[in-house]
Amino acid sequence: MAETGEEERVSAEASGFSDLRDSEFLDLEDTEVSDASLSKPGPSSECSGTDRKSISLQKWKRGLDVSSPMERFHFKYLYVTDLSTQNWCEQQMVYGKEFPGFSTPEKATLLDTGASIHLAKELEVQDLVTIPITTKEDAWAIKFLNILSMVPTLQSEGRIREFPVFGEVEGVLLVGVIDELHYTAKGELELAELKTRKRPVLPVEAQKKKDGFQVSLYKYIFDAMVKGKMTPASLIHHTKLCPEKPLGPSVLRHAQQGGFSVKSLGDLMELVFLSLTLSDLPVIDILKIEYIHQETATVLGTEIVAFEEKEMRGKVQHYVAYWMGHREPQGVDVEEAWKCRTCDYIDICEWRKGGWVPSSTLEPKAKKKP
Repeated sequence: MAETGEEERVSAEASGFSDLRDSEFLDLEDTEVSDASLSKPGPSSECSGTDRKSISLQKWKRGLDVSSPMERFHFKYLYVTDLSTQNWCEQQMVYGKEFPGFSTPEKATLLDTGASIHLAKELEVQDLVTIPITTKEDAWAIKFLNILSMVPTLQSEGRIREFPVFGEVEGVLLVGVIDELHYTAKGELELAELKTRKRPVLPVEAQKKKDGFQVSLYKYIFDAMVKGKMTPASLIHHTKLCPEKPLGPSVLRHAQQGGFSVKSLGDLMELVFLSLTLSDLPVIDILKIEYIHQETATVLGTEIVAFEEKEMRGKVQHYVAYWMGHREPQGVDVEEAWKCRTCDYIDICEWRKGGWVPSSTLEPKAKKKP
C-alpha cells in the first residue's frame, strides 16, 4: 500500500487493537527490587497509602456482588494476553484490571523498552502511518485494512509482522496481534514471538509455560480464521458493531489508496472474510518463541512450542469461567509464592491473606432462603 513498494500498515495504537505487550510485563522472576519496594504499590493520582488501598479494595469487593467480570469491566471481548496473564497469576490479572495505576515506574520503563524493540522489528518489514478515527467501526476498519494488506504477502511466502487475529473461543471473543509470520526453508508457516528480557538469562519454566500458552492461542485463532470458522455474524454479535455505518473520511481515503472500494465496515468485513477463506493460506505449522536481552539485543535462546489443543482448550475453559462469573479469581499455589515477591498488589492480595485459598469475602454468597 505504500508508494515505496514496502508494506504499509496503520499503527496498532491508532487502530486500538494492540495486544498488551506482556513479553516484558511478566519478566518478574528476575526483576531486581529492594525489600522496601515489595510492599509499596505504584503511585496514583487520586489517593495514596493505606487510605487508597482500603477504599479501592472496598470498591472492588462491592463490584463482586453484581454481574460477571465481563459485565463489571464493560468488556465486549478479551485480549489473548488477558488469558495468558491468568496463566501466570489470575488474581494479579484481576487486580491489574481494577487498579491499573499500581504499576511501578521500573515496570513501566521495562514495558517501554520492550515496546521500542518490537517497533524497530516491525519497521524492518513495513511502514507505519497514523489514521485519525472517531468510531469503533473506524477502529475495526483499520484492523481489516491491515489484514487485507498482509494476506498477499503471506500468499507470496513473504514475512509479515503485527498480524491482527480474532476468534470466538469457548463463547468469548479473543483478539490479539501475532508478532511475526514467515516461512521456513521447508515451506512451513512459522509463528515467531519475540520476548525481551531485562537480564541476560532465559526465563524460568513458569514463564515459558505462560508464553507457550499465548502462542498456542494465537495459532488456534489464526487457523480458525483461514479455515473460515470465524463468521461476520459472530464478530458483530460480540462487538456490537454497526456494519452499515459509513466509515470516516480518513479511513476511506486510506482504503482507496490501498485499492479497496468500500463505503462501510460491512463492505470491508466481507472483503476480509473472503480474502482469508479464499486465499488458501495454510495453518501455522511451527510455534517459536525468541528471548532477547533488552540492553544488548542478544538472542538468549529460542523455544519451540508443541501445540496441544486439548490441554489449551481445558485452560481456556477454566479461565473463561472466571470472566463469565462462574467462579471467583484464584491466586498462585503456595509452591509458586515466589511470584508474589515482585507483585504490585502484594499488600492488598486477598488470596495471600486467606492463606492461599479464597477468603470468606470472596466466596460466593449463599442464596437466601425464602
